[in-house]
Amino acid sequence: MLTPLAARTSFTALVVCRVLEGLGEGVTFPAAHALWANWAPPLERSKLISFSYGGSQIGTVIALPISGLLCQAWGWPSVFYLFGAFGLLWFVLWMSLVTDLPKDHPRISSEELHYLQKTIGDVSKMRKTAKAPWGRILMSLPVLGIATAHVCNNWGFYTLLTCLPTYMKQVLNFDLSQDGFVSALPYLVSWFVVVLAGQLADHVRNKRYLSTVAVRKIWQSIGQFIPACFLVAVGYVGCNKTLAIACLTMSVAFGGFSQSGYGVNHLDIAPAYAGTLMGLTNTLGTLSGIFAPLVVGVLTEDNPSREQWQIVFYIAAAIYSFGAIVFCLFASGVQQEWAKPHCGHGDDQQTGGHRSSINRSSESSSEDDHLS
Repeated sequence: MLTPLAARTSFTALVVCRVLEGLGEGVTFPAAHALWANWAPPLERSKLISFSYGGSQIGTVIALPISGLLCQAWGWPSVFYLFGAFGLLWFVLWMSLVTDLPKDHPRISSEELHYLQKTIGDVSKMRKTAKAPWGRILMSLPVLGIATAHVCNNWGFYTLLTCLPTYMKQVLNFDLSQDGFVSALPYLVSWFVVVLAGQLADHVRNKRYLSTVAVRKIWQSIGQFIPACFLVAVGYVGCNKTLAIACLTMSVAFGGFSQSGYGVNHLDIAPAYAGTLMGLTNTLGTLSGIFAPLVVGVLTEDNPSREQWQIVFYIAAAIYSFGAIVFCLFASGVQQEWAKPHCGHGDDQQTGGHRSSINRSSESSSEDDHLS
């Protein structure tokens, strides 16, 4: 809500305002992951997290057309005032209705509390008594797989989120009001895909059709290879606006499968450190939000032709594909040794031989145990 005032004051004030806003928003997903570690049973993680994080798509669906209309009717500051007011309302509701732990919630039933304690345990105890084993986290291949997928997925997402309206206007010749509604269409379809993919992922795991790691890898492959193909196709549909919009919509929509791929995988490999891992990978992923629009600007600012936009889509498709390949090579579906309560968390600390043998055995079978 302070952005219009800061913009009228000075460029420096605007930059400071936006930096502070980014600092506040930066903790959203890590905090949500830490919260879900306490509330999401292992076999319900995909559906719960995909549904809640699907709010990002719904927010985009609402914001794009409304912002266009508000700018036309009352000017650009009205966008910040309206959504800022909604943010304050949400904050009041969040503080009133949400608790970190199920046992602290005043309206939880005894049956639900017992179920959550039985299936999840007390993850918060480990977070309080053990320091994050940063050395082992940074050397972990599954963490590398998640981080790479996160960065590459965000590259495609931010390319479309920030530049899709520009593409619509420069190449497909949509006016501002029409642009807002059409630009929102891919994210509306994506929301349905995100929710359905999460439901399907947990159904497959519950029925033991596929292991957790297989679900994560397959869903991630769908969520990045298929969007890559549709992005490349956009550059070859000529002036067919309907087909171009259909390809862009499918690209964004199928990206929703990734939420049940890398997006949930932090909780699979390290429930107690899920918020920490999300903070790490989301920080790296946010860099895509900085550099992807810059690359688009460099390629299209002076020459916004279809050929230049083809290059943009080729780059995004290549990065999408790279992320899926790395994730499929390194992803895991079981809790890592360094994330278990009994494991020593100093980087140089080792467990005893007998305990290590038991741990290795339990890790190899824990995925089937979770799926039983």
